[in-house]
Amino acid sequence: MEFLDTEIPYANLTPDVVLDSIEGIGFPCDGRILALNSYENRVYQIGLEDGNFLVAKFYRFGRWSDAAIKEEHSFSSELADQGIPVLAPLEVSRETLHENEGYRFAIFPRQGGRWPELGTANERMWLGRSLGRIHAIGATQKFKERGVLSVEQMGQESVRYLLNSNWVPAHLLEGYRVLTEQLLLSIDERFAELEDYPILRIHGDCHRGNVLWTDGPYFVDFDDCINGPAVQDLWLFLAGEKDAMSVQLGDLLEGYGQFCDFDYRQLRLIEPLRTLRIIHYAAWIARRWKDPAFPRAFPWFTENKFWEEHVLTLKEQVAAIHDSPLAIVV
Repeated sequence: MEFLDTEIPYANLTPDVVLDSIEGIGFPCDGRILALNSYENRVYQIGLEDGNFLVAKFYRFGRWSDAAIKEEHSFSSELADQGIPVLAPLEVSRETLHENEGYRFAIFPRQGGRWPELGTANERMWLGRSLGRIHAIGATQKFKERGVLSVEQMGQESVRYLLNSNWVPAHLLEGYRVLTEQLLLSIDERFAELEDYPILRIHGDCHRGNVLWTDGPYFVDFDDCINGPAVQDLWLFLAGEKDAMSVQLGDLLEGYGQFCDFDYRQLRLIEPLRTLRIIHYAAWIARRWKDPAFPRAFPWFTENKFWEEHVLTLKEQVAAIHDSPLAIVV
């Protein structure tokens, strides 16, 4: 594979390279190309000469090994083969991962759908049933190449990066260091309290932006799939005040339980997982800053106001982690 700059990985991914990649695996293009919303990878809708469309996903260099990407493809294909509505890659010559000009890519059918409102109990139960089906299959084996969701990777490594790369403003630096040390210790304790909670293959980044609603939920973008606790694929769908989230969670789990058992102890991990995501999100932007797409998309990231609000949010999570978990309302 040709060497690519891991910090500016898409500098040479021109429209010609994108179209040549698709035509190189046997799909004549008509020149139509539309960049879709994606930062970690690059995703395009491609028009074909026969009037149809494909979606092409070009993977960020250096993030996942070929074997790990193929595990993503295998998992989503396994789910699709069981009739679960997920977007799985198309096979060409019995392969789902392709390469051109140093760029690895996969192609997918175009899938329509709308943002899921989840405003009714029926919609939430429907989503829960689908997640239960995904996890029932996810529990049959584990990923070998993708590791396990961990406090070390999401939290400690993220904090170390932010502290060592001079992103945290000087007037917040010591407070941020002490605060994150306290938070990560509390999070470690919450995970340790659960001891042997079930670990299974999960979507990993399961939020409304990765669900298209047609005649029900359709799951896309398994790029972050990993071994982890089931609750990681549930809590991101909760919104509003605590009482409202309890009702939403009850509906999700009522549907979920029709296909997969849920370890209710994991409800104590919701706020720890939320805290890890907040920390990891800031580190993710910082790590990608030399990719020109990131300063354009997140111009506020360099402002003191963002970091002051970030620290304030983390302070609020100290209390949230120690609060009682959500009660289930059915």
